[in-house]
Amino acid sequence: MSALPDTMQALVLKHDGYSGTAEGPTIADLKDWVSLERIAVPKPDGRQVLVRIGLANVNPSDLHYIKGEYGQPRRKGVAAGFEAMGEVVAAGDDPAAAQLVGQRVAVSIARNGTGAWAQYALTDAGAVVPLAREMRDEDAAALIVNPLSAWAMVHLAREYGANAFVMTAGASQLCKLMASLARDMGMHAIAVVRREEHRGMLEGLGAGTVLNTAREDFEDMLLQAMKQNQPKMLLDAVADNHSATIFSAMPAGARWVIYGKLSQEAPRLPSLGQMVFMKKVIEGFWLTEWLGRATAEQRVQAFTEVQKRFISGAWKTDVAQTLSLDEAPDRLADALEGMNRGKILLRP
Repeated sequence: MSALPDTMQALVLKHDGYSGTAEGPTIADLKDWVSLERIAVPKPDGRQVLVRIGLANVNPSDLHYIKGEYGQPRRKGVAAGFEAMGEVVAAGDDPAAAQLVGQRVAVSIARNGTGAWAQYALTDAGAVVPLAREMRDEDAAALIVNPLSAWAMVHLAREYGANAFVMTAGASQLCKLMASLARDMGMHAIAVVRREEHRGMLEGLGAGTVLNTAREDFEDMLLQAMKQNQPKMLLDAVADNHSATIFSAMPAGARWVIYGKLSQEAPRLPSLGQMVFMKKVIEGFWLTEWLGRATAEQRVQAFTEVQKRFISGAWKTDVAQTLSLDEAPDRLADALEGMNRGKILLRP
């Protein structure tokens, strides 16, 4: 293996800590939050591995993070980016880390790591997933955040005894994955969208019902879908007043699971009597916490099944655009306008 360079190109955070804002995952100019710089290539220690990045992914959580609105504080001067794929090129002295050198992996950045929007990234050995040879780079770069969340949340609904569930932001990449997985598991996915043009695509992927919040008859169609399917779980990436309306219409025992906040709107809580007399529950889902709670066997099963779905063609990562690190400061904000068509990827 060739010697590693001393420096690398990276999109580096310009701010520390939390911002105290809650504007949502939108940006007008990437240069407000990160700068393209040459910085030192980090050195792995202990259980850490160094990954040469092949493709990095841009998720809403990345945008929340660079704006100081995520569940962990920013670190000024460190590269941004939570997810990527690449090759492990160096490791600390821990045997589990050392045996990963030379492997092609999917990467999730651990809290003590360095971001994936760079030529090299540092993370914990437990935060990389060895990839099957058949996995496409585009699927591998987006293997963890969306696919694993889709797998975990649909199984969470199944464990709760839900034969049907509702999912907001229905046209998102994550919901496309959940729609086909639910179909294959014999479950009924009710997708909520804002545009009628998304209906055919979601029905083709396996969504049993598609509800459009922009239609005048949305609330009538919602009540009909609740009566027919009795969904017990709302998997919500939007958290707005439409979400509150949906939850209010759901049957007794329903759980509102919030895993994202795409809307800046503060939702109205449903009648609090529903929490008492109908035993409804509002809670959150964070993949990082789920991974920490899952057993080693559960994690292996999840990553094995997720890769099988991509290899078989049951799942596919739609890519809207791929940018170089050089292009990102000037072009990423505009590219994000097309995120509903597919992922935005960065190539170092």
